[in-house]
Amino acid sequence: MTYFKNSILCLCGILWAFSASGQVHKPYEPTPFPDRLILGWQGNPATSQSVNWRTDTTVTGAVGAIHEVDPSPDFVKNAKIVTATTQKVNIEGKTVLYHSVHFTDLKPATKYSYRVGAGEHWSEWFHFKTAENKAAPFSFLYFGDAQNDIRSLWSRAIRGAYATMPSVNFMIHAGDLITTSNADWQWGEWFEAGGWINGMVPTLATPGNHEYYREENGERRVSKHWRPSFVLPENGPEKLKETAYYFDYQGVRFISLNSQAALLDSTVMELQADWVINILKNNPNRWTVVTHHHPIYSTATGRDNDEWRLKMEPIYKQYQVDLVLQGHDHTYGRGLNMPLGKSRKYPDGPIYVVSVSGPKMYNIGLQDWMDRAASNTQLYQIVSVDGAKLSYQSYTVTGELYDAFQLVKNPKGKNTLVDQSPTLKPELLELPAQYRTRFTPKEKEEYENRFQEYKKKKQLKK
Repeated sequence: MTYFKNSILCLCGILWAFSASGQVHKPYEPTPFPDRLILGWQGNPATSQSVNWRTDTTVTGAVGAIHEVDPSPDFVKNAKIVTATTQKVNIEGKTVLYHSVHFTDLKPATKYSYRVGAGEHWSEWFHFKTAENKAAPFSFLYFGDAQNDIRSLWSRAIRGAYATMPSVNFMIHAGDLITTSNADWQWGEWFEAGGWINGMVPTLATPGNHEYYREENGERRVSKHWRPSFVLPENGPEKLKETAYYFDYQGVRFISLNSQAALLDSTVMELQADWVINILKNNPNRWTVVTHHHPIYSTATGRDNDEWRLKMEPIYKQYQVDLVLQGHDHTYGRGLNMPLGKSRKYPDGPIYVVSVSGPKMYNIGLQDWMDRAASNTQLYQIVSVDGAKLSYQSYTVTGELYDAFQLVKNPKGKNTLVDQSPTLKPELLELPAQYRTRFTPKEKEEYENRFQEYKKKKQLKK
């Protein structure tokens, strides 16, 4: 009987489940050891750091341990122990524990070692560095939708980004991290893809439409995984806790908005717009960066979020938002809303970016607002801020620089755009394979005409 039981356990350990698409995936069962560990913030990035992780239900007394970095291993016995908060979550008929610990009273611009766990079950020791308590140079990563084939193909985006800029200060995800809101295996793939990077570099995420599901009563809600899985600022509207928020980092105000909730409910859109106006009215920072899932200007054919644009773009222009980072359209576009023929060197509003980091690709629209575009290309972005200069670089997942520009801000707060993309290789605008095979000859001709028109319009922008 013992042999039979052990054989069954072994078989369960190697068995792979099948998804609806027919792909195999791991079940990602929790254990007493911490997994899905991720850094975030709910306080001042200069003096605090929050950590979140998951275990099975056998764990009691979860804690975090922290100490300033020390090249000697002797620091372990002197590490400060901080009690974690624990939450039971039932998903797919299984109860798991999510734990959060908030390290506070930290020194600014200081590197720390930490680990989390309980009893005999601990994570490895990780390092992080607190922010400076004043304006100072830093960099962050920005990812568009991961969504599909997360473990197999999106993993190369986050790992390539970290390899390109290992000293990066945090990461922004612009929604649709997964494709099925409450599918545990997809969240398992997302956390596996980021792996230990999530334990070293804080994550700031905003939800997309795929993070939402419909309850039996018809109400739409954010994924059951969202709030248990992340530690995000809780300073947004009450209805949008940890899905709309802001934080200040070394001279930049970052605002994350929940465009999905706004598009589902006009009262939420009004609530969010009023909230963001107050956040922008009282902004002491030189730079302002906004992120949300649905684009103000779309890059894909047949997609337009006009309600969102009509509400938010006037606010962005009035309060001088510099950069808006978005997802949703599974193509790449970067540009600004200015009339053709007018110099784009002096933007009268924010620079808009739509990007995609996962392998799901759409038919690109090639609209007038776009100064640089890409189709059928996985990308990641690095944004750096240094005083009066903001530098943006977009890379393919193979590590090739694909797009780049700088914003230089004068003492009156006006930006000059230095577009570096004309020196780079030609745009990648080939149709994704799915469209090449299913488009009719007429549809292919329409795309080619759109492509030629796009090239002509780009000449007018010069």
